[in-house]
This record gives sequence, structure tokens and C-alpha cells, in this order.
Amino acid sequence: MNEVLIYAVVSLGTIGLVSAVILFFVAQKFKVFEDPRINEVEEVLPSANCGGCGYAGCHAFAENIVKAENMEGFNCPVGGAEVMQKVAAVLGLVAEIAEPMIAVVRCNGSFSNSPKKVQYDGIATCASASVLYAGEGGCSFGCLGLGDCVTACNFDAIYINPETGLPEVNSKCVACGACVEACPRDIIELRYLGKKERRIYVSCVNEEKGAPAKKNCAVACIGCAKCFDVCPFDAIVMKNNRAYIDYEKCKLCRKCVEVCPTNAIHEINFPLRKLVVKEESVKATTQETAMKVATPEKQENNTKES
Repeated sequence: MNEVLIYAVVSLGTIGLVSAVILFFVAQKFKVFEDPRINEVEEVLPSANCGGCGYAGCHAFAENIVKAENMEGFNCPVGGAEVMQKVAAVLGLVAEIAEPMIAVVRCNGSFSNSPKKVQYDGIATCASASVLYAGEGGCSFGCLGLGDCVTACNFDAIYINPETGLPEVNSKCVACGACVEACPRDIIELRYLGKKERRIYVSCVNEEKGAPAKKNCAVACIGCAKCFDVCPFDAIVMKNNRAYIDYEKCKLCRKCVEVCPTNAIHEINFPLRKLVVKEESVKATTQETAMKVATPEKQENNTKES
């Protein structure tokens, strides 16, 4: 009995030892060398793993930027310029200065602008609701307000305003793009944060023609092209019955805002406009006032003469 146990232990031990030796040589033969700079780059990244950089996570971002041996096209939206400077220092490269971006909600179909016509009773997600119906306000392109974007955000940067029923983006936004991916109607997009955080965009994605669009939303873009006509920088394009402002070309002159008949174009963080009164209008008003004052006197003189 003891001999059987001894033989069993020796046999299993021998098999284990031989297997270990074989596995060691196989591992040495097929081992993949990993550049130590990958771990160094990953250490300076914020470990958000949000995918905003275009890669699956921070490790994948580190792998690709080390292999590329340059900084072109690489940007960590969460860490921003500071983190990219650290990455550049690890790799001995010069970091590109990327324009800060922010998520923008291109819909203004609030409860007041787009009153409810129906009541939705179903799964409370935008992904499900977008398949089943147009929307409580009747706009089949507008925001459904069920908060898929809020759920997707890992930075508490977007919330649903209870008074309007629309999502709003705050200063915590790192432009990771999670909310953009989550929106089934492509309402949210990333745009330049802008100088002094000023930006102009068309807050409407409706592709219907003027009358149907206005019927469902009072501030819908009706495709009149007035903004397109006045833009001196060719920053506005007309497509599918709506206007779109190219944020890379826009110079924030605000001429498009002034001519929009439905207030579909939003200007964010600009100072209040000064009331400009033309000189001719002032003269006309003065003359009109003078005539009104003079009229009773002339009537009195005419009465005396009679």
C-alpha cells in the first residue's frame, strides 16, 4: 500500500516537473516584449477608461501612442493639456495643443416649446422609446428626455432639467463622448468649448419642412436659410431642411442669431446685446414728437383767427 502511494506521488511529481519545464521554454519562446514606457504612460493617465480618446481604455491608449512614436491625433479629453504634457515628457516628444471641447444638446423642445400631445407608457429609456414612438411633443427628431445620456456619463456632467425636460451639460464635462454614443437620435455632439466658453449652434435637428416642424416645436429650425445668407465665413450649411453651424469655421460674429426667425440658434455665454438705435430713427421720432406738440398750437391760432 505504501509503495503504491510512493509511486503515485513520484509519478505526479515527475509529470508536474516536466510540464513546468515545457511551459517555461514555450513561454520564453513565444513571450511578447512590452515596452516599459507603456506602463509609464498609463500611470500618468487619469484611469477613467471612458473611451473618449477613441481607444478601449487607458492601457490601449498608452499602447498605441507608444507604438506611434508621435502625438499626432492623440488626446486624452479627461486629463486635457496637462496630462498630455506629462505623456509627452515620458516619450520625449512635444504635445500638440488640442482645442478643449464640450458636449452640446442640439434640441430646445422643452415642455413649453413642444407641449405634450401623447403620454408615453413603456420602458423608460431613450433607446426603447425611439423605436416605439415619435415623442410626447410630436417631433420624431427631438429629445425624448428619458436620460440615457445621464446614465452613460461617468462624470456627473449632464442632468435632466425637470422644468424643461431636456438634458443640460455643466462644467464637469470632459468631452468623453459617452453621452453622444448613448443618444439614439444623435442630438448631442462635441463642439469646441470656445474662447471664454462662448459658442453658437443650431439647437434643432429636425429634418421636416417649415410648417410641420413649427407645428411640433415653436423654436424649430424651418430651413429658411436666412442664417446661411448672412454668414460671412461660410460656416453654415443647409442640409435636410435644417441649418448646421461648422464650429471650426464659425467666428462667433452672431449675425446668424440676429436673423433667425424662430430663435433656433443659441448663443452661449455672450454678453447682453446693446440696444442700437439708428440716427435716422432718432430724427424721425424727434420730428414726429415736434409735430404732435405743434399741432394744438396751430389749432388754437386758427381758432383765434376765425
